[in-house]
Amino acid sequence: MSLKSGLNTLGGYIHIGTRLDIKHFVPDEKGKHLRPLEDGSMGQFTEVKKDRRVEINRVVTDAFVNYVVDNLQAELAAFGDFKFHEMGLGVVAEAAGDTALGTTTGIARATGTQIEGATANIYKSVGTITADTTEAITEHGLFNIATAGTMMDRTVFAAINVVSGNQIEFTFQITFSSGG
Repeated sequence: MSLKSGLNTLGGYIHIGTRLDIKHFVPDEKGKHLRPLEDGSMGQFTEVKKDRRVEINRVVTDAFVNYVVDNLQAELAAFGDFKFHEMGLGVVAEAAGDTALGTTTGIARATGTQIEGATANIYKSVGTITADTTEAITEHGLFNIATAGTMMDRTVFAAINVVSGNQIEFTFQITFSSGG
């Protein structure tokens, strides 16, 4: 399953793509566009075949996808902080607009590992949380800081009944697809 279809299934949507607009201009004394000439001066131009502009939105490169995954693993403020795992008790379905778990357990977030998954386009973080009471754990979230912050993902699942001292290991993976 691609990242796009996986997010659509959960009600979210990410579009990773590129766009290239191509316009064709020709020199024209009465042209409406002022553009630089080869000698550095400015000249007037007319755009030709306006109805034939080319807009391309086709492919994100493997290199870019791998760069994003590599930076999720690194300790860079923009990417490398999404490693804090939290478990909760909420049962309401996930939504793209979620910013926190439905009901937190109050247990501190675990700091997860940050590695590449089975292939270069997969980011993986593993975090283990120890229960401090008897509860039914039904949700997990991945955040960029130990308290509050931005939630990258929220997942609701069938209850895992725990008692104090039980541990749950969460393995979160996100796959970035290239090629459109």
